[in-house]
Amino acid sequence: MSSVDSLPKLPELNKRILFTLFILIIYRLGVFVPIPGVDSAEILKIFSNQGKSFFDIINLFSGGAFERASIFALGVMPYITSSIVMSLVVKTIPKLEELNKESSGKKKIAQYSRYLTIIICFFQASLLVTALQTGLGTGANIVFDPGLSFYLLTVFTLTAGTFFVMWLGEQITNFGIGNGLSLIIAASIITGAPSAIGKLFNFVAIGDLNILTIILYLIIMLVVLYSVVFVERSFRKIPVQYPQKTQGRKVSMAQSSHLPLKINPAGVIPPIFASSILLLPLTIFNYIDVPSLNQLSASFLNNGFIYNLVFALLVIFFTFFYTGMVINPTELSDNLKKNGAFIPGIRPGNNTTDYIKGVMSKLTIIGALYLALVCVIPAILNAKPFSLPFFFGGTSLLIVIGVTLDTIQQIQSFLISDNYDNYGNKKRKKEPKRFNMR
Repeated sequence: MSSVDSLPKLPELNKRILFTLFILIIYRLGVFVPIPGVDSAEILKIFSNQGKSFFDIINLFSGGAFERASIFALGVMPYITSSIVMSLVVKTIPKLEELNKESSGKKKIAQYSRYLTIIICFFQASLLVTALQTGLGTGANIVFDPGLSFYLLTVFTLTAGTFFVMWLGEQITNFGIGNGLSLIIAASIITGAPSAIGKLFNFVAIGDLNILTIILYLIIMLVVLYSVVFVERSFRKIPVQYPQKTQGRKVSMAQSSHLPLKINPAGVIPPIFASSILLLPLTIFNYIDVPSLNQLSASFLNNGFIYNLVFALLVIFFTFFYTGMVINPTELSDNLKKNGAFIPGIRPGNNTTDYIKGVMSKLTIIGALYLALVCVIPAILNAKPFSLPFFFGGTSLLIVIGVTLDTIQQIQSFLISDNYDNYGNKKRKKEPKRFNMR
């Protein structure tokens, strides 16, 4: 029986799905609530005419909230950045790593992440307010009454908006189908699909695209989607052998299992990091009144080849960097040794560690090249001589597909758990009643 057929028979799962949809609707309604004292219509005009900037990333993950000057303009990007930074800090500081192994320690680190989120919110909100008061670099009058009062009000409003979105994500995680913040980001990206489809039909209507181009576009789209799904679900299984166990007179046979290592263990973090590192300083240069810096920023952003080459190299670098921080071959080797397990043909200890390091190095190379290729394919297809209207960025595809796969896995886990519970209840009902005769 498929998962879809099982949904009507599980009221608890239906409630969780409906609750998740309800929270996502609340989030989407908040996207259309504007910041007080801002001409949102003027921002939409400027956004439609400007080139690449760091604010494009914020606008992407906020579902268009930035270009609408919404109270949710920063989205959950500050918290994501904070969580990534804290995870890297925890891996580099031994005391924090030991603290993270305890339940109370995890709560403290989560609290530190929230404090860091406030700092990042104030920084990004300050940058946003400065950009709004200067007309996003165009000199247009976007703010009705600029000044200190507008600055403070907007910074606190945007910070509160980010924390409200975080709270919505937590509600989905606790009472919905899980992965709250990831679902909010994916929903924000998916909201851009109707606009992209509309642009595609518009190109067909005005004659810029023909049937063959549309067919080629669909084929490439399907190939990219299939490749991303295939790689995201692929593992390198290292065989693991467990020794025999003796309990009294009983001797259990040796068991064999495997150690699953993802081909892309870094997920979508390298593209997000690369985008932030690459575009943030260039955007700041654009708003600093220094002609040489302004010219450098504009020429770099408008040169597609150099921009995508640097972007791909940064993605590869952050893939190696983040994978090395998250996966510790020594720790994996020690865990196998503690459980009495071993890799066939490999001695426990340093030899096992070196073997896992070698496998991880090869997987990281494959994962890094895969991420870099997926991230630059849309830009390559949009450039000449192809000029295919590939409106979805590689980072967007990775996030949407990854979240979709995780959500399906969550639902399947819920179904499996429910089936086990039902099986246990039926088994208990079939057992005959026993009467104690005294």
